[in-house]
Amino acid sequence: MEQQKKIDREEWILDAVIALLSQHGISGVSMRAVAREAGVALGLVNYYYADKVTLVGAALRRIEEHDVTMVEPDPASSPEDNLRSALHRVADPEFLTTEYLSLRLQLWALAKAHPEYEEINAAAQKRYRAALAALIHSARPDLTGEEAAVRATDVDIIQNGMWLTVLLGLDQDAVRRSVALCERTAFQ
Repeated sequence: MEQQKKIDREEWILDAVIALLSQHGISGVSMRAVAREAGVALGLVNYYYADKVTLVGAALRRIEEHDVTMVEPDPASSPEDNLRSALHRVADPEFLTTEYLSLRLQLWALAKAHPEYEEINAAAQKRYRAALAALIHSARPDLTGEEAAVRATDVDIIQNGMWLTVLLGLDQDAVRRSVALCERTAFQ
């Protein structure tokens, strides 16, 4: 029971960091603001995280874990269906909100603002692309691992471009065309 309370509190804290990042950027994240947003005592935030860098780093790692789940295969599905599912998942309504897309912009900006954040972002990008390449290779076993990796990189760039432009008011038809382009890139 006590272990579950600890996990819940840490989740509240990380949820608060993510919310503050998406709403106010890195300047809106302080230990005090996180405690207020999470509804916990400042001492608790300080207990779990030594400073702002480790706090934001933990939130970035949590987002990375979420990103990797977007490309995890379902053992009950075919390789082709797993790949299609992953390619379509990035266009789910939960990812096309202003709040989520603002968070993405903040994450990319953070990668240039601090070496530790850059390292976390690079590792996350590498894991996502490797998992996507594995899906592509599984669906297209005739490709070499290198060819699958190149396609995964191309798909990732298209997906990130779609996320960026959705903030500018990209319509749903354009989103569908972007996802179709990702499919063509992955399956061609």
